[in-house]
Amino acid sequence: MEAGLRTPLLDFFRRGDAARDVRLLAAQGAIAPRPLEQLALLMHLTSDSDPEVRGTAEQTLRKVPADVVAGLTARADASTELREFFSARGIPPAPAPGQEGDTPLVDEDDTDYGSDEATPEAKADTAKRVSDMTVPEKVKAAMKGTREMRAILIRDPNRMVASAVLSCPKITEQEVETYARMANVSDEILRTIGHTRAWIKNYAITQALTKNPKTPLALSLTLIHRLNDRDLRGLSIDRNVPEPLRIAARKKVVLGAQ
Repeated sequence: MEAGLRTPLLDFFRRGDAARDVRLLAAQGAIAPRPLEQLALLMHLTSDSDPEVRGTAEQTLRKVPADVVAGLTARADASTELREFFSARGIPPAPAPGQEGDTPLVDEDDTDYGSDEATPEAKADTAKRVSDMTVPEKVKAAMKGTREMRAILIRDPNRMVASAVLSCPKITEQEVETYARMANVSDEILRTIGHTRAWIKNYAITQALTKNPKTPLALSLTLIHRLNDRDLRGLSIDRNVPEPLRIAARKKVVLGAQ
């Protein structure tokens, strides 16, 4: 059964791209994305091919209060599959959505990642610490680590690690804007940002994506319709972006002048 909710992290699990140790961590609640995403992930893991992963996911789900589950499944972005799954377990959707927030339902990771307000010396050690991490440790750090850790992990060659950063409950729009400007992140990261409605409402993020030569052209061509006239004019003469994007921007500038 699939949870309907689409996120890069969930897709890795659904495609079978997550290794057993990562799936077991998620089943334990040690990989803790936003509440609805974690609920969908745990639901998916209850049908995992590995008996231990399945059993652990079931145990973790039992830790989540029924009223919290009912409130989440009543949300507009909860899928029919998710509602049916928990209704079959005696937890139908609540009459009204529960209080929204980004705090994970279950968080079994007690690793000390330090603070965003750490000393310069401590921050200097972050790169070394991240480089010594295993993939499961990096995924956990992407969810709960510091801002500096996320800035490193968003560029990780392992796509699941990089995508996990975007599922971090602590991530800010300012960070997302920074990632949208990076030319050394994968196009999958840029595509995910561009397809996340809440982030695209932020004009600075939209502008950053259109100016980033690494952004997939189809996405950039869609986003230029959101740009103001000044930024369109700048894009129309920007030699760093693909020529089709410059041409499309130039046409919009000409049409706007008529």
